[in-house]
Amino acid sequence: MKKTHKIILTEKEMPTHWYNIHSDMPNKTMPLLHPGTKQPIKPEDLAGLFPMELIKQEVSMEQFIEIPEQVQDLYRLWRPSPLVRARNFEKLLDTPAKIYFKNESVSPPGSHKPNTAVPQAYYNYKEGVKKMTTETGAGQWGSALAFATGFFDIGLQVFMVKVSYNQKPYRKSMINIWGADVVASPSGFTESGRKILAQDPGSPGSLGIAISEAVEMAAKDPETKYSLGSVLNHVLLHQTIIGEEAIKQLEKTDDYPDIVIGCFGGGSNFSGISFPFLRDNLLNGNKTRFIAVEPASCPKLTRGKFSYDFGDTVGLTPLIPMYTLGHDFIPPKIHAGGLRYHGAGAIVSQLLKDGLIEAQAVRQGESFEAGIMFARTEGIIPAPETTHAIAQVIKEAKQAREEGVAKTILFNFSGHGLVDMASYDKYFSGALHDYETTEDDIRKSIQKLENISV
Repeated sequence: MKKTHKIILTEKEMPTHWYNIHSDMPNKTMPLLHPGTKQPIKPEDLAGLFPMELIKQEVSMEQFIEIPEQVQDLYRLWRPSPLVRARNFEKLLDTPAKIYFKNESVSPPGSHKPNTAVPQAYYNYKEGVKKMTTETGAGQWGSALAFATGFFDIGLQVFMVKVSYNQKPYRKSMINIWGADVVASPSGFTESGRKILAQDPGSPGSLGIAISEAVEMAAKDPETKYSLGSVLNHVLLHQTIIGEEAIKQLEKTDDYPDIVIGCFGGGSNFSGISFPFLRDNLLNGNKTRFIAVEPASCPKLTRGKFSYDFGDTVGLTPLIPMYTLGHDFIPPKIHAGGLRYHGAGAIVSQLLKDGLIEAQAVRQGESFEAGIMFARTEGIIPAPETTHAIAQVIKEAKQAREEGVAKTILFNFSGHGLVDMASYDKYFSGALHDYETTEDDIRKSIQKLENISV
């Protein structure tokens, strides 16, 4: 009997609704707070940054939200994405575990990010928006939004974290090819950027700084809206099409995951793969484990503090109840630029606080070793971000072998690494640093949260 490697859905089987986990959470998230008044944000307070339909999704308690037909049409350019049984990887690890991965690298930009970029561009288009701003870490989000805004004739300004801007030149090329502009952040284009550069001319940048610049530009221009690639509720909502597809695909195999794994920066790809399965834990009493995997150099989930904090460095965004290292924490220059964010989204933070999900941290060297093992067995070269999830899969597969238990492991292959080859070159040359974030670094950064009066 032939072994199945890929489980494919037809376009007609693609889910038509996103899942809103907020409706089923036993403890709802605390409200976002206005950065000036420290009072709960009202929908109209966000109208200067986001179109109203996204604001409604941000605060919605509906369990499912319909995906607009025009968004579904664009999704069909690459969705449904394959679910793959990693049989060669299983063999290498000599594990009784079954390992499945959802291959989100098949999208045109090569990652899961278009799942929210397309609907965000669509809702801005429906409101008549002609220009948008955003930040990007490693460039996956910036390239995905450039891809999406191009379909709706919307101009886009991208602020790309400087260290990744220099490390990943072809991400810049992708952004330009799809018609958007990109500058290194901190830049001289905004007051926020100039302030940071005055304090530290050699600043490597961070997602928090890039967010400050993008938000400032949008806030000063009534014709411009801002877009975020992770963290916020509506962003995580759009990504749940990943897990909704995976549920349908696993039904065809008679398997169900014991463990679901995703790498973690702000929460979008982890949430996308895990939330639909977490619904079965919340409503049906299932016991699946959910593991968010972050870099050991930016460990907000594993070593951060649950607190209200700004989503950006300068303090322009609403205060978010989150696990955080402090909004002015500058992570080391790891190559997984999409994971270099100081905080976690409110929903993921609440789920972790309630013990409904787990978190693990992985060092950069370990993650690259895992990514190379995977590439040599399954053929796909993972993005540096994705290698963190793979490293945790290896740990869980080895544990299953030691226990002699045939577990089923599902992880999100959030993106390929074909424009990240310079980082692999550094690994092979021995020039890839295993950055250490000390307890003293974290303590000093977290202490500054006491200055935020809520």
